[in-house]
Amino acid sequence: MGKILGSWSGMRKYLEQEILADSLKGRIRYGCTTYVGMDGCHIFEICIDDAQVKRFSWETVNTYFIKSGYTENPNPSGTGEYWAEFWELLEKYPIDRRTEYTDEEFCQALEIYRNQDVQESIRSLNPIVRMFAILDRRVGKRTLVKIKGDVEAMPEWVKQFYNIRCEADEIAF
Repeated sequence: MGKILGSWSGMRKYLEQEILADSLKGRIRYGCTTYVGMDGCHIFEICIDDAQVKRFSWETVNTYFIKSGYTENPNPSGTGEYWAEFWELLEKYPIDRRTEYTDEEFCQALEIYRNQDVQESIRSLNPIVRMFAILDRRVGKRTLVKIKGDVEAMPEWVKQFYNIRCEADEIAF
């Protein structure tokens, strides 16, 4: 996380205070957890009104692979079996073909978002980049109305952020 994000407290301030749409301040919260022995891996989460709605970690992705039937072993026992197919499946199913994402993908998306124009981000095929842009204060009501059709093709969790933003900004369709 260091080179991409800097300090987590700085990133959280950026995401929740500096760039977040005024209508969502106090409603959207980002969290980052690191457990001893995780070898530098993180668990990022996003909450709406204090309820966790999205989590980003290797484990959420691997559990998604198992529950979706992508693994040959649907009932792994032990750590070795649980992680046996992870890297192969991660390569086989890129970010645009799944609905769960790693902490590294969260960081990469945040780096992309921070280094490109918000109008590019709002049309990004990367769902995490798109989510950051949807929540961005620089995206106005007209743009939100224009992208409604595009958002319909995005995963349900992105639609949830879009809907909460439109509701907060009182955009009626």
